Amino acid sequence: MADFDLVVIGSGPAGEWGAVQAALAGKRVVVVEREPVLGGTAANTGTLPSKTLRETALHLSGLKARGLYSVETTLRHEATVSDFLYRERRVKGMERERILRNLERHGVQVVRGTGTLADAHTVVVQSREAPERRLTGDFILVATGSKPYRPPQYPFGDPRVHDSDEILDIGKLPRSLVVVGAGVIGCEYACMFAALGIPVTLVDLKHEVLPFLDDEVSALLGQRMEALGIRLRFGMNVDQVEVPDNADLPIRLTLSSGEAVDTDQVLVASGRTANTTGLGLEALGVKLSKRGQVEVGADFQTAVPHLYAVGDVIGFPALASTSMDQARIAVEHAFALSGTRTLAPVLPYGIYTIPEVSMAGDTEECLRERGVPYVAGRAAFASNPRGQIIGDTHGMLKLLFHRTSLKLLGVHVLGELASELVHIGLTAMLTGATARLFVETCFNYPTLSEAYKTATFDALDHLKRGTG
Repeated sequence: MADFDLVVIGSGPAGEWGAVQAALAGKRVVVVEREPVLGGTAANTGTLPSKTLRETALHLSGLKARGLYSVETTLRHEATVSDFLYRERRVKGMERERILRNLERHGVQVVRGTGTLADAHTVVVQSREAPERRLTGDFILVATGSKPYRPPQYPFGDPRVHDSDEILDIGKLPRSLVVVGAGVIGCEYACMFAALGIPVTLVDLKHEVLPFLDDEVSALLGQRMEALGIRLRFGMNVDQVEVPDNADLPIRLTLSSGEAVDTDQVLVASGRTANTTGLGLEALGVKLSKRGQVEVGADFQTAVPHLYAVGDVIGFPALASTSMDQARIAVEHAFALSGTRTLAPVLPYGIYTIPEVSMAGDTEECLRERGVPYVAGRAAFASNPRGQIIGDTHGMLKLLFHRTSLKLLGVHVLGELASELVHIGLTAMLTGATARLFVETCFNYPTLSEAYKTATFDALDHLKRGTG
């Protein structure tokens, strides 16, 4: 008989909630964590810390209030690293504590150390503080997460060259910053440092901001980022990196266009690599991608029947929200528990740039490509009473409806609370709702949510006039 019904490797969102799901079903569960703290990237170097830093940057800069009361605000005082990181460290500490209490409350054991797979049912845990342990389980759930990919041309040993995890341990705020890589992480960090008044240059081979977004929203976000002071250098590679030994001299990046950019510090945000090195997966017959990501089936089962993998370690979409649901499905499949065992057919995406962007469902470009007839409706926050109150004069809600059935097909939000507002449209799509839902819904006034009604009437107006 195995020691446990389920052995989970990793305590991020996927590992935590996979363990809890099994424990709620009465299973004996243990979580193996190699780091001294629980929570993985989401709690310690990624999701929560970066979003906390965004709010800190907005607070310290007074950006939200600039011009709102006919008073031009500037930095409340000369911001220090301590100022910048204070709240982030508090939030991290509280989240680590919450995770530990959650696991304890559900009777999940936690074993500290590095886990490797001896076979499909055995995890060997090694630690400097304790003797080696061998944990056997009927099933094993791999939720080891990911780490930043480090292109070899950058000297990451230099304290002024950072990956997206290291940036949280900066010794001093940069006098200027170049961010290489305009994915979600790169754009988010570029915005938060620019909000503090730090000159930021964003470099990427792509020719537009976050091309998976609706083109109109991508263009608007690019405009707002430039208005924040970010210099966009798109369609370019970094050909050469010169980091002088003298820290008083600037780092020089030579771009493929020939432009030389001098900067105080560099943040490289070039994607992530799965934490699978040394885990022992390949020896068991589990297939890995070029960046170490685990190949899984529909129920997140690997080629080894008793071995499952979820979260960042399997790649896209690599979101904390989807990782938790993946873990639920894997556990339900492993133990044949009742349940639908499917991910929601429509997933929301939240990008914590300044301004926020969020979306769910189709973009205009996807609908045109598939030949789906649609009509678009828009609501500008500048015309919304709550938008006027809070000073969000550049925000927008965009809804895409099927031109015949008026079924909601996509929702796109740019502006204050975008990642919250998107859920109204998401829920409508999950229930198959049409424009009639927003026509008949009574929204509180004044609220940004009321923009759903405005955007719907705009779409209906376009439909009546044969435009949109």
